[in-house]
Amino acid sequence: MFKIGDFSRLSFVTVKTLHYYDEIGLLKPVKVDRFTGYRYYSAEQLPRLNYIVSLKNLGLSLEEVGTLINNSLTTHQMRDLFVLKRAELQQRLSEERRRLEQVEKLLDQIEKEGKMPEYQVVIKELPSMKVASVRGTVPTYGDIPILWDKICPVFEKHMSIIAGPPLAIYHDMEYREKDVDIEVAIPISTTVPLPDPIKVSDLTAEAKVASMIHRGPYEKLHEAYQAMMAWCETNGYEMAGPDREVYLTGPNDTQDPVNYLTELQQPVKKV
Repeated sequence: MFKIGDFSRLSFVTVKTLHYYDEIGLLKPVKVDRFTGYRYYSAEQLPRLNYIVSLKNLGLSLEEVGTLINNSLTTHQMRDLFVLKRAELQQRLSEERRRLEQVEKLLDQIEKEGKMPEYQVVIKELPSMKVASVRGTVPTYGDIPILWDKICPVFEKHMSIIAGPPLAIYHDMEYREKDVDIEVAIPISTTVPLPDPIKVSDLTAEAKVASMIHRGPYEKLHEAYQAMMAWCETNGYEMAGPDREVYLTGPNDTQDPVNYLTELQQPVKKV
């Protein structure tokens, strides 16, 4: 028999790990001295320990390892377990390949521009939210204040139900020189009576959006949109719905437009 320290050196498994395997019943010592508490192991336990280590290296949880080595699974169940593990590893490999592609593209941009790109895009999911909104057709994009003037004065009386930063939804799926279909909205926590033309509705969740933060005046938002479209094209995405602008910091928060923060949210799908 071997003391736990000797067995640890022999098996290349730490004493702490052997203690834990003992606690969870995965590998118990053949003997525990009742006076000293010393644990003793035998050489015959090495194959079991090696089996545990090899299964762990495949990515199985200790619970799954215990089920396998205790012979409590049928051949069909064992096959299903490893088929599932293979699918998990393939998914992880696919995600790592995607990350590698993004790193390669970022390196290419840095080498071309000599610096980190000004805009960073992330893919995320948007939850549904209740909003009070006004939708209308305005002459040009610059005329969006016409819509804000219909909703903002009303909410000066209902500040307590505002549940997030204001946003605008551009329903046209292309650039328009005139007659622009825009909806301005304010997230709310509860419904209260509101005058026309304000409507309360549930803004549906978006399974996947490309998100980008623009810092600076609204007059330069076109630069962010150009960067967003370039990123989508490079990374194999296409537009899948009307884009949103979320005004995280605006005229009500700072007098200097340089400090405006606007999040662009573009629903996308993989090409």
